[in-house]
Amino acid sequence: MNDHLKTKKALILETAREIKVQQWTPAEIDQLRRRLLAEHGDAGKADSDYIADVLKDAGQKVTLNQQEEAEEQYEEEFEDLLHFKTLEDAEVSIMRLDELMRKFRVHGEHAAVERVLNIARLGKRRAEMISRNRKVEAQKRAEKEEIGGWFRI
Repeated sequence: MNDHLKTKKALILETAREIKVQQWTPAEIDQLRRRLLAEHGDAGKADSDYIADVLKDAGQKVTLNQQEEAEEQYEEEFEDLLHFKTLEDAEVSIMRLDELMRKFRVHGEHAAVERVLNIARLGKRRAEMISRNRKVEAQKRAEKEEIGGWFRI
């Protein structure tokens, strides 16, 4: 890594410490970017993605959007949600998705609700894709077709 990049990283981290932010959102990163440019001219010029990467590498909490925040906050809840090996597995997966959807709606967690919907859409697409695959045995295709119909998205 050359000295110019080290200097730029040092400027970013030094200025970030002065701003004293606990969580870096796009607005705070933009504020940091503008401050770097104002205080250091061309030496402080950096795009927001680079600044975010430097902050992340330094162990700072960087949240670029609500979806990302929901993913981090509820990562354990979303982990391993889709299991379609058997009809029973699929039923449990869909019940869990429904349970999470209701929970997040009650708490007004819109980004988490969207994440659940995206996972459900993925599950439906996977089931439909397998149900149309002629290489899969007929019984499994029929099960996947039924599972795909369980999703009401």
